Amino acid sequence: MAIGWIRRHLGVRLRSALAAATVVGAAFAVGAAAFVYLARTDLAGNVDAAARQRAAEVIAAVGAGDQDALAQTLRPSPGEQTLVQVLDPSGRVEAASAALGDAAPLSPLRPRPGQLLREQRLLPFADEDPFRIAAEGVATDSGVRTVLVAQSLRPVNESTEAVAAILAAGLAPMLLVVGAAVFWFVGRSLRPVEAIRRRVAGITARDLHARVPVPAVRDEVAALAETMNLMLERLETAAASQRRFVADASHELRSPLATLRAGLDRLAGAPTPDNQHDLVALLRREASRLGDLVADLLLLARIDERGATGRGDDVDLDDLAYTERDRLAAHRPDLTVRAHLTPVRVAGDAHDLGRALRNLADNAARHARTSVTLRVSVRDGWGCVEVTDDGPGVPDADRERIFDRFVRLDDSRTRPEGGTGLGLAITREVVAAHGGHVQAVPGPGMTVRILLPSDVESDHR
Repeated sequence: MAIGWIRRHLGVRLRSALAAATVVGAAFAVGAAAFVYLARTDLAGNVDAAARQRAAEVIAAVGAGDQDALAQTLRPSPGEQTLVQVLDPSGRVEAASAALGDAAPLSPLRPRPGQLLREQRLLPFADEDPFRIAAEGVATDSGVRTVLVAQSLRPVNESTEAVAAILAAGLAPMLLVVGAAVFWFVGRSLRPVEAIRRRVAGITARDLHARVPVPAVRDEVAALAETMNLMLERLETAAASQRRFVADASHELRSPLATLRAGLDRLAGAPTPDNQHDLVALLRREASRLGDLVADLLLLARIDERGATGRGDDVDLDDLAYTERDRLAAHRPDLTVRAHLTPVRVAGDAHDLGRALRNLADNAARHARTSVTLRVSVRDGWGCVEVTDDGPGVPDADRERIFDRFVRLDDSRTRPEGGTGLGLAITREVVAAHGGHVQAVPGPGMTVRILLPSDVESDHR
């Protein structure tokens, strides 16, 4: 669970730093344990060597029968923690270090002459400090004597504890240094990736000619950047081919379409049998829809190629809305067209903004039952245009999708006068080129809102 949470919520830099600190910490712990063990073993070996050396000195004195030399060897040096006992053949203490007094034998070990035995044990008077005991037998005229030399392990324990404490105290700073270093180095290594990400995030369908930066170091990141540039080149080529096809096809359709519309206009004015009037009217409507589709395709091809103009002329949004109100009232007498207009001026291209507003008005009229309402106002410093109809509205899941190209909901497909599916897409492109945005507002019916940067005027119409 913890690992899964880390992978989901922490970045690559922090995950790498944590992983490095964990690995280094585990390796350091293993190495420290091995070092402490080896150090303790080495120090214990030194204790054994000191015990053997003292045992050899005592044996030499006992074997020679020199009591003065024996007394000298039983006397400890300053700071030395060594206890010595000499046992007679019956196991009784015959001679001992002054610190032992009349203490019992230190160990039950009874080696043969020349045999050396060792053990580690606690002595009852030694405050629970373990001792390393070396026992060696020596033959004398009166029998086999046993020499016991007990060397305290307190210096070994103290040294080992000191080393362990130093290592434990150094673990946390070392892990912090390792984690910080890995965090910094990974961050530097990921800078080219972040540069690639920022560049890719800013690439849209209109600037596929852009390329991501390629690092100077020839590594995996450079290979990734080159691969992405190749992909962008392929996408640019495909998009350019598609735009050329749409533009060329639209241009090629204009001439035969103009001829078709002229012929239908002449046919509508010529005497025709009564049963042909409806067919001619239908053909004229379809030719008009086809002309609108070709015009929309040409406009989108231009926007894709060069973007919407977005010029800085002064444009009165209320005048555009007033024009659309009059146009709708004239062409759709079956609808009630209302307008609530506040003078609002924006900077832009009057033709393109008028086209965007006309698309919204035509879309509203196509889906309205009885009425269409146009509103122009100021909203939080933005010029706001809202076009509302009392039609069936748009489901929540489709409020963004309706602004995609060639998207028509099932309701509009059943209408003989259904649109081309490009009007709202053109509106979004034009508004975006003017620094604004368009959205479908939830509520009864259908409301599409345009927000544009504006210069506000005070009077109302």
